Amino acid sequence: MRVAVVGAGWAGCAAAVEARRQGHQVVLLEAARQVGGRARRFNIAHAGQSLDAGTAWVLDNGQHILIGAYRDCLLLMRELGVAPEQHLRRLPLALRTPDGAGLAMPAGWPPRLAVLAGVLAAKGWRWRDKLSLLQCAMGWQRAGFDCPADWSVARLCQGLSATVFDSLIEPLCVSALNTPAERASGQVFLRVMKDALFGKAGGADLLLPLTDLSALLPDAAVAWLQAQGQECQLGARVQGLSRSAAGWTLLTQGQTLHADAVLLACPATEAARLLQPLAGSSAWVQAAVALQHEAIVTVYAWAPQARLPLAMLALHADSANPAQFVFDRGQLGGPAGLLAFVVSASTGERAALAHAVLAQAQTQLGLTGLEVISTVVEKRATFACTPGLLRPGMQPLAGEDRLLVCGDYVAGPYPATLEGAVRSGLAAARGLPL
Repeated sequence: MRVAVVGAGWAGCAAAVEARRQGHQVVLLEAARQVGGRARRFNIAHAGQSLDAGTAWVLDNGQHILIGAYRDCLLLMRELGVAPEQHLRRLPLALRTPDGAGLAMPAGWPPRLAVLAGVLAAKGWRWRDKLSLLQCAMGWQRAGFDCPADWSVARLCQGLSATVFDSLIEPLCVSALNTPAERASGQVFLRVMKDALFGKAGGADLLLPLTDLSALLPDAAVAWLQAQGQECQLGARVQGLSRSAAGWTLLTQGQTLHADAVLLACPATEAARLLQPLAGSSAWVQAAVALQHEAIVTVYAWAPQARLPLAMLALHADSANPAQFVFDRGQLGGPAGLLAFVVSASTGERAALAHAVLAQAQTQLGLTGLEVISTVVEKRATFACTPGLLRPGMQPLAGEDRLLVCGDYVAGPYPATLEGAVRSGLAAARGLPL
């Protein structure tokens, strides 16, 4: 079949590659001028007081990490010729704060032993803190890593000490679900914990990008498709979708495209817009537009002397200190002195957040003289992963298997992560009739 894939984010790239591997002819349509969606690079020329005028910076539109449990992401990268060992720095899970407190797991240990060793060796925790976490984790195991659908992560973790909750659970929750623990889904959190901490050895390892996000997968996917003789159109926003005698008709700026099947890999609001006119789509559209979203802000700051003791540190976050994590891009293949401060589930304004992050860097890291290079705001970075959330499914029209939707927001076990996007894209392409 001729398959049109609408959207070239990580889900769309995965869907297009898999559709081609299933033997279909593929045309990949992307509204932007660059592939990658919400995980892509961008270039800026910064002329700051401390830098040469016009200094070129290659940044990402948000600081992302992968983990060792991201099976499908890593496999697809390999299949496209991107070696994870060369493009990702693997580190054992560590949530260390600047004062050295927090949990760090040993490398190469069997998962349960690694968790036990990490908890017992956690710095800044009292024995009752460690015991509360071990008791809670054993309870999760006994329950099969499941809980009632209406439980939040905070409800799930009742009985944990405040120290463990604040220094471990809250950072893990906002990094994995981008939703604060008091309103994040306990079920989804447990699924991530099961795969990462209690699955295969190395599942909890942090995989920190050593190159820009576009180079990790989207660029390679497009290159692979083009080498296969497939069509990739950038700057081609689909304005309308309708049934035709031959299958489906897509209207883009300046052309009409016919396809036997369509995979919608665009954001939920875009998919809802395209599906709205189609009879039988109302339930799917209602579920999609009902999704609430969370913002992520990444503040890139630079100073010649800026260097962290580790490539990634957890920060003490509160209303006055918005960033939960900071990454030393100089230790991750980027320019020396470049730091990326991540504010998950952000609600503040751009300028105020940047100002607060600089103050936080001075207070918690002892860094002065930092200059903001760029403040990247993704207002709809992820859906709010709340308890009992009904996410729209892959099939928006009953009985129609030639129109499918994929993306990190589509119903599935994972939150809005790169792994969730890739898995969804692969599943949609495999759901097409052969």
